[in-house]
Amino acid sequence: QLQLVESGGGLVQPGGSLRLSCLVSGRNGFSLALYTIGWFRQVPGKEREGVSCIGIDADSTYYEDSVKGRFTISRDDSKNTVYLQMNNLKPEDTAVYYCATEFISNAQCVEWMFEHWGQGTQVTVSS
Repeated sequence: QLQLVESGGGLVQPGGSLRLSCLVSGRNGFSLALYTIGWFRQVPGKEREGVSCIGIDADSTYYEDSVKGRFTISRDDSKNTVYLQMNNLKPEDTAVYYCATEFISNAQCVEWMFEHWGQGTQVTVSS
């Protein structure tokens, strides 16, 4: 069983930045290096959408169109942690952000491909 804990959410003004972190832990000897990781977001009344995903090859990344050029996903396998740097935030980025991981080298950035999920962190972009 894996545990995923997101942090870094909060309230920010439009144009501001936040960096989300997701620490993944498991049994002794666990390494995130063999897992694909994704960031998803959800607003009330809408389905959870894939924002960005990264495969075990850190050059294999996906970004949803609306965040391209503004968000950057990265991973530090030595720390079992994945990050989402969010710049130039917009009000429409307001959502609960979840990280998810799956034991696979690469995956489509869609909800059903990921088994392990964090509890989410709220991001609110408002003036």
